[in-house]
Amino acid sequence: MKKIKNRWFIALAAVGVHISIGSVYAWSVFTKPLMNQFSWSLKEVSLTFSIAILFLGLSASFMGHFVEKYGPRRSGIIAATFFGLGIAGSGLAIMAESLLLLYLFYGVFGGIGLGIGYITPVSSLVKWFPDRRGLATGLAIMGFGFASLISSPILARLIDQLGLSLTFFIAGAVYFCVMILAASYLEAPPEGWAPAAATSKENSPYTVQVKEDLSQLTANEAVKTKRFWALWIMLFINVTCGIAIISVASPMAQEIAGMSTIAAASMVGLMGLFNGLGRIGWATISDYIGRPNVYTIFFLIQIAAFMLLPSLTTAIAFQIAIFLIMSCYGGGFSSIPAYIGDLFGTKQLGAIHGYILTAWASAGLAGPLLASWIRETTNSYTATLTIFAMLFVVAFLISMLIRLDINRLRKANQALNVLSKQ
Repeated sequence: MKKIKNRWFIALAAVGVHISIGSVYAWSVFTKPLMNQFSWSLKEVSLTFSIAILFLGLSASFMGHFVEKYGPRRSGIIAATFFGLGIAGSGLAIMAESLLLLYLFYGVFGGIGLGIGYITPVSSLVKWFPDRRGLATGLAIMGFGFASLISSPILARLIDQLGLSLTFFIAGAVYFCVMILAASYLEAPPEGWAPAAATSKENSPYTVQVKEDLSQLTANEAVKTKRFWALWIMLFINVTCGIAIISVASPMAQEIAGMSTIAAASMVGLMGLFNGLGRIGWATISDYIGRPNVYTIFFLIQIAAFMLLPSLTTAIAFQIAIFLIMSCYGGGFSSIPAYIGDLFGTKQLGAIHGYILTAWASAGLAGPLLASWIRETTNSYTATLTIFAMLFVVAFLISMLIRLDINRLRKANQALNVLSKQ
């Protein structure tokens, strides 16, 4: 009989993939060196990152079916190839002094690797951890959130000592090797497999009970349901407002709380930490109190935080509110795969997750533009924050409506079970 792999090593391999592709959040390290070396504008350089996020969403959407059909190992190798080529190829773009080549390699190829790599481990982790879905997906996606804290200082030092092109070559090679090694260990569990704890008859207060999924749908069936679009809108609002806050956090802290430039910059650094902690923390909590409850709590916290922010003129209170928002922003990413599994099952979870992630791609473009437009139109961050609070009221109402749909389906399933036993 084939030896069954250790599911915690599967989770570790998933973290390896996500820490590699999560380095995209360290793009700002390249911004000033590129502007100084080639006299490119901030808008031209920043467009590289926007293209990468756009292709993340597009590739995740289109390649989700591939991941489900061919498995995480093969899709992980493809992700490593595209991402490694994208980063290393950016070094060629620097040597050619071509902004268009940078868009092609980092934006398009790197973005495709991002999207495939992001969804590759998730569906497998949900299947390996039916008892701890939130924890498992939270671990991997936490790696994505923390990646910039690890890669930013290393990349900055390499740029300073070796220059831009060599930095891209080295980073591309390292990411490719890490992702290939991680992908080689990834695989889905055998059909019908369940962890020992899930099959145990002993009821421990410290054991998360495995609940039956609400349904087992294909991706094409899932997109025709109300609950799919409810998840899409909730993620879109959460990401739009979170990214918008990230894009204006420093000047907003200086204007509202009177923080110095250095203090505001330190706050921005800590925001990345709370983003990562929120990914593992909220996802783990969701295993115990349920995904619907966690999302409702997200939105209640953020309604209060966004309404209070304009009046929080002390630095400590302002930062506490910002850090809470960042934890909910990160938690939204990590809890969504487990939520998908709960509602639609694991039959084509990777493909459904890919479709849902188009909300991220859309929000990545909408968030910063919306924040900038409102700020320039009203000349005040108060209006911006109030509008975001109203968006979270909408998200909260949707989170309540999805509960009605879940309860209706659960009752229908119970009735079917009763009939089948008669």
